[in-house]
Amino acid sequence: MNWSDHLANLNGGEILYGAQTAQALANFPLAGPRLSERPELVKAVAAVKIAAAKANIALGELDDARGAAIVAAGEEVRSGRHLGQFVLPVVQGGGGTSTNMNVNEVLAARASQLSGLVVHPNDHVNRGQSTNDVMPTAIAIAVVPLIDQALVSLHGVAESLENKAIEYDDLVHLGRTCLQDAVPIPVADFHRGQAASIRPAIDALLKAGSELYAVPLGGTAVGTGLGAAPGFAEAALDELTKLTGLRLTAAPSPSYSLASLEPLTAVTEAASRAGRVLARIARDLRLLASGPVGGIGEIELPAVQAGSSIMPGKVNPVIPELVMQVSFLLNGATTAARSATEVGELEVSAMAPVVTLGLLDGLTNLHRVSEVFAERCIVGLRWRADAVARNLAGSLETAVLTAATDGYESAVRKDS
Repeated sequence: MNWSDHLANLNGGEILYGAQTAQALANFPLAGPRLSERPELVKAVAAVKIAAAKANIALGELDDARGAAIVAAGEEVRSGRHLGQFVLPVVQGGGGTSTNMNVNEVLAARASQLSGLVVHPNDHVNRGQSTNDVMPTAIAIAVVPLIDQALVSLHGVAESLENKAIEYDDLVHLGRTCLQDAVPIPVADFHRGQAASIRPAIDALLKAGSELYAVPLGGTAVGTGLGAAPGFAEAALDELTKLTGLRLTAAPSPSYSLASLEPLTAVTEAASRAGRVLARIARDLRLLASGPVGGIGEIELPAVQAGSSIMPGKVNPVIPELVMQVSFLLNGATTAARSATEVGELEVSAMAPVVTLGLLDGLTNLHRVSEVFAERCIVGLRWRADAVARNLAGSLETAVLTAATDGYESAVRKDS
């Protein structure tokens, strides 16, 4: 069925997408999330289409009626309408061409309805564009706000640990090395050290994210701009910057931006690093809360959820365990992103969809788990002074001080 026939068959509760989306739906029968379940990506592609339409109108490449209808349809999608029309899995072959065409077809069909004219997905909605410059641009637009959310939440975890250090400024507990008794450490130093471990991870994520503001829109298929009107790249970027409110710039090398997934993978790696840092903190809290009678039992975590189906009164450290599992997912996304980046060939990296999914899910989970970790675990944790005092009996402080004055041999424990 050609596009005109498709439009002729539209009515009331119709399917807006067309033949290319339908073919992709048959070709990619995956169980993973659909585009409709990742609306930030769909809305980002729609934003690119709106900017492109406005640029093409200004350059005389698109008539006012069709251009205005494309803009109106794109705004509907950005407002959350028509999400059910975006039926494809996020992970797909073709480097995102099917995602681009799914949006093109939906906007073209809806613009045709609004204008009463034939609006074509390729000739009009995709005019002056290629999947190869649309998708990297849209991915950046979708990912940057998620990075910002994650950064705010990570700062929240660090702040909650700093506050916990202030709360227990006068308490000293037994430090451990290699899970063996060592020497005392102030609880304030313990928590401040945890907070300090988060700061470099925040900086790394911020730095990685800064590279995404340079986008290749207007580079079309291989970075040369072939098929776009003179001035399109500048005009479209200006419109997109105004539309999104992001400080976007033209990629210094469009061919590099089209050919490499390295900037996206760098963000994935930075998110994974942040996840590892959180997991390390979560493991320490989980270990210090172990028991409480038969373990270390120095920390009491908030009892947010009953933890056993058979043992009444048992409460598991579910929030630290959630943090740890999110770190595993982030590590997996990083492994997939590295593999996808390594196999890019020549003028394009066709494996962007799997990197995109890892970023959308990973950054969202990093943000949410950071919020939960701070609010439902760290803020309410309590140090048990009785257990802390009892365990200090294992301190090697005296032995260390004796060794410093009388020599190591004289300070060795008789029972060691």
